[in-house]
Amino acid sequence: MPPVSRKRPQIGDVIEIRTPRGLAYAQYTHMHPAYGALLRVMPGLYPSRPENFAALGLAEPQFSTFFPLGSACSKGIVQIVANEAISASLRMFPTFRASVKGQDGMWGPWWLWDGEKEWKIGELQPGMNALPPRAIINDTLLVERIVSAWRHEDWS
Repeated sequence: MPPVSRKRPQIGDVIEIRTPRGLAYAQYTHMHPAYGALLRVMPGLYPSRPENFAALGLAEPQFSTFFPLGSACSKGIVQIVANEAISASLRMFPTFRASVKGQDGMWGPWWLWDGEKEWKIGELQPGMNALPPRAIINDTLLVERIVSAWRHEDWS
């Protein structure tokens, strides 16, 4: 399947990311006015481009992150290869978590953010470490997280 010829990303686009271990794919699901494009990075690496991306969108993402997608597309860092419907489970904007590391090396307090408002929660409750961290990452960190099979739970 030849890649899409346009460079300007649209919601639903499937993005191909070249890594040292193969091709990875993400779907662009939301645009936030301050944080930019939200990518849902799908699990797995591929030796070559799949023929069909519809099944890819049914998988639970490996992780979600904000990424400067427009710039990366125009510079050829990533490539738009398809546009697929966003699965029902990924249509809602996710809740993110955020914190700062203190001088003592400890994280806290923690905050949650739904894309519009944020609220302080203090300590993370069980299961909240599965929420994505609120951050914009660059292409180097994106590839590093993909090849290491990084998940939200790996960020503390």
